[in-house]
Amino acid sequence: MRTQLKRFTSSRLIDPTLNKPTWSTAVTDELGTTSRIKGEQAREERASPQTLMSLASQVAKDAKIIVVSNREPVVHELTDHGIEAIRPASGLVTGLEPIVKAVHGTWVAHGSGSADRQVVDRNDRVGIPREHPEYILRRVWLTRREEAGYYYGLSNNALWPLCHIAYTRPVFSRSDWDQYKAVNEKFCSAILEEVGQERAVIFIQDYHLALLPRLLKNNRPDLTVVQFWHIPWPNREAFRIFPWGEELLDGLLGNDILGFHVQYHCNNFLDTVDRGIEAKVDYEHFRVFRGGHPTIVRPFPISIDQAQIGRDAQQPAVAVRLGQLRTQFTQAPDEQQFIVGVDRIDYTKGILERLRGFDTLLKDHPELKGRVTFLNFSAPSRTHVEAYRELDDKIDELVDEVNWRHQTEQWVPVQFLRSHHDYVTVLAAYQLADVLMVTSLHDGMNLVAKEFVAARGDESGVLVLSTYTGAARELEDAVLVNPYDTDLLAEQMYAALTMPQSDRQRRMRHLREAIAKNDIYRWGERIFQEILHIHKGVPNEAAV
Repeated sequence: MRTQLKRFTSSRLIDPTLNKPTWSTAVTDELGTTSRIKGEQAREERASPQTLMSLASQVAKDAKIIVVSNREPVVHELTDHGIEAIRPASGLVTGLEPIVKAVHGTWVAHGSGSADRQVVDRNDRVGIPREHPEYILRRVWLTRREEAGYYYGLSNNALWPLCHIAYTRPVFSRSDWDQYKAVNEKFCSAILEEVGQERAVIFIQDYHLALLPRLLKNNRPDLTVVQFWHIPWPNREAFRIFPWGEELLDGLLGNDILGFHVQYHCNNFLDTVDRGIEAKVDYEHFRVFRGGHPTIVRPFPISIDQAQIGRDAQQPAVAVRLGQLRTQFTQAPDEQQFIVGVDRIDYTKGILERLRGFDTLLKDHPELKGRVTFLNFSAPSRTHVEAYRELDDKIDELVDEVNWRHQTEQWVPVQFLRSHHDYVTVLAAYQLADVLMVTSLHDGMNLVAKEFVAARGDESGVLVLSTYTGAARELEDAVLVNPYDTDLLAEQMYAALTMPQSDRQRRMRHLREAIAKNDIYRWGERIFQEILHIHKGVPNEAAV
């Protein structure tokens, strides 16, 4: 008989004066968080890059460290000025690249830049940076057919909607699955070449490479394989429709450590394994045994480098861009307020829901017309996928409808700004926002919410945050909303706009303290501490 995980149920109560959750005697909220792993609790001491580097160096004494991801940390592009190295904006790169540099490790990723092939050697490697290499980037090449099936097909047209409960139907194709398997095998071959005969720790990122752990273990059982799943894991009933579920679960159970953002997603995974594949689930210690091999399942809530973003936000270029945005979009010089959204155009982000909420706000509070402007800084995304093209059309229609209903000769209520906005513009947008809207319908974490807080050294601005994000578990001083409840969303937007400055500052101060205790370096520390315990052959008692 399997050990049953104790489950508690309770309701999360909202104090209407503060919109802060107050907890009943039980230990879970309506998002499904069960009894917490002790190690998940925020510690008082602050993490640091130095501590993380020290842990990584201890691991690297006995094993090479190889990070694996679909997206590469540096892209080489052909420009009018020659070949330029471009670093995509990524919190993941911020957290992992210093580790790879410190141990002179290797990063394996899909080479997608227009000049990527021109800078690699005969083994598809390039030193980063090229002038004074600190680590090796090993590129994996994909054909257009492979990229279409593996990335746009199985990863983003099947797994992404399957794992996000946003009521978009997944599309399953056997040819996409075949390409997904083939690309995972390509990555496996490249990694084994990089490992050679040495011991190694392979740190895999995300849902694009779910079969890779088992492929690696079948070839090299001595490898330490760790994977972080950056998106939610669905409940077992939702996962059952995936046609190749047993093969996918077997792939993931090749890991020694499998991480998710929150305990709820860990529990969903354990339940899915328990009902979907031949394996022993140890609910007491959060482990799965498949063929005698244990996989430790842990929550590692990812975060950001708050200190670095804070410094970046104070740069003169950001102040200049902020002034430009104010000049461009201010339509009521005396009383102008801005509600801002910053995200990829994705059906999981609740963009339509926030626009409907803003529409309702203007209907309920006509005195705001001309005084409040909604700016959405939106990056085009996955336009090869039909669901995203349909979303684009729906957004255009709704923006036109809201503007037609409310605009005046001097004022346009919604400005939907489609572009791949640069980092300086994003930081300026955060500082422009009187209210920042994060209305995700389902999100593993959502780093935009944390970036906004980090960029507000002035301790101003209000974060309106969906309860269906992992970040809502940490950022309890945000104004928490259900994005499906349009009327409540409008009410909370109004409350945020009219909130006294003293309350804004108090909330923001608490949010900044919460992020400082659990930044990107704490995330890395927790993972590498778990790796060290595995290497020492002793359980990590602090985590269970």
